[in-house]
Amino acid sequence: MIEQTIEIPLSDGTSTTFIVRPDRDGPYPLILFLMDAPGIREELRDMARRLASTGYYVMLPNLYYRAGVLELVPPGGAMDDALRERMMGLMNGLTIPMVMDDVAAMVAFAATQPEADATRIGTVGYCMSGQFAINAAVRLPPVKAAASIHGTYLVTDADDSPHLAARKSSAELYFACAETDRWAPLETVEALRAALAAEGARAEVEIYPGAEHGFTFPQRALYQKQGAERHWERLNALYRRNLG
Repeated sequence: MIEQTIEIPLSDGTSTTFIVRPDRDGPYPLILFLMDAPGIREELRDMARRLASTGYYVMLPNLYYRAGVLELVPPGGAMDDALRERMMGLMNGLTIPMVMDDVAAMVAFAATQPEADATRIGTVGYCMSGQFAINAAVRLPPVKAAASIHGTYLVTDADDSPHLAARKSSAELYFACAETDRWAPLETVEALRAALAAEGARAEVEIYPGAEHGFTFPQRALYQKQGAERHWERLNALYRRNLG
């Protein structure tokens, strides 16, 4: 595997971006791995490595670059009340249009890299970034597959709410939802499912029994190995079907 961490110019500054890909052959389909609210950390880099090992050029950008924050929680540190409050401020400071500008710049960069195939793109967003991953499939035609993993803000009154945006995309969409999630309770998940079905979107909504918000992260107390492994199976199958 080849890894690098570089600064990529975006509309409002530069984002420290972790890139990982196989070390042979290529070019590889591009996967945009969009972080959850706690931000960049080794746990996410390991997950990006796992994706890349199956044959993808994976980019993990820091979405908090506007605030000058890279690793919100120090390595080995814990999320205390002060950090949690700061995290919520950073998360709520992001909007879909802002992140779509970032995503477009990431794709433009990847298009200059001989190892990346920016005509075949998949996205995956965890937690706060589920909405971003889905909207990327609307804004960027090369995005052929998008996944929201225990995503938040899935059904809102905004025009770019994922439950509305999905109908505008021809990509295959996948929503992995925890059975217990205060950020996306089951009534929200069912409203999402109904909206997608009514619009005829190419989408699947799957509820993970016994899982709670954040169940895919191995260093979280709420980690659920069975659900986490299932989500990897679903992601790999989604990308195989649509990215080749």
